[in-house]
Amino acid sequence: MRKINKFRIVTYNIHKCRGLDRRVSPGRIAEVLQEVDADIIALQEVLCLPGKESHDDQAHFIARELGVDYRLGENRKLGEAAYGNVVLSRWPINNTINHDISVQGKEQRGCLRVDIDLHQKHRLHVYNVHLGTSFFERRKQARKLFDDAILHSGDHRGPRVMLGDFNEWVRGLASQLLAEHFQSADIRVRMQRARTYPGVLPFLHLDHIYYDQDLELQRAHLHRSRKALVASDHLPIVADFHVRHWEDVEA
Repeated sequence: MRKINKFRIVTYNIHKCRGLDRRVSPGRIAEVLQEVDADIIALQEVLCLPGKESHDDQAHFIARELGVDYRLGENRKLGEAAYGNVVLSRWPINNTINHDISVQGKEQRGCLRVDIDLHQKHRLHVYNVHLGTSFFERRKQARKLFDDAILHSGDHRGPRVMLGDFNEWVRGLASQLLAEHFQSADIRVRMQRARTYPGVLPFLHLDHIYYDQDLELQRAHLHRSRKALVASDHLPIVADFHVRHWEDVEA
């Protein structure tokens, strides 16, 4: 297996595949992701109803269209369907944990960890998160993220990427803690138009990518194709990384 030291990753809240035209189309989301051409994909607000029409199981449908593997982190049920975050990868997925970061009285939320093997014992840890809409809810969730069982877990032997919809349009505790421990692929300093929500006339910057210093950010940008502007109420953020060095991981 050829050692991989570069990869492209994207975070994208797909809004249950419902576009700004109110049409539900997993196929259109898959086409946007084909335009992006990322190696690793983090999706939020994914609806999966197995056993019905193929497009009702959105994660499976999108993965099949792209020809990649995937893992679903179910946070709650919407009717009979599983609802949560999804990570898709061109490379083997070694391990998956969906951490519960829910706050009592609020919507159930999760942080999906997926470990991706890029070469033999060399591993990348991807965290896909969708935080709550309440300021105090996000403060509690931020503390949970830095618990020993999640970001400070002792089994990390490779770089980490945390990305998703943080619902923070101003700098809150989650942003502060993440900035203390990670580098930020902050597109606000890389291009003039960096807001990601809503898609056509964005005025909020909710989506973020954070990463360990073992990774070198080569480029970060919003994907603003004509199709992406209507496929969801968010725009995808894309980042290209170079791996500075790898640490061996015990099998």
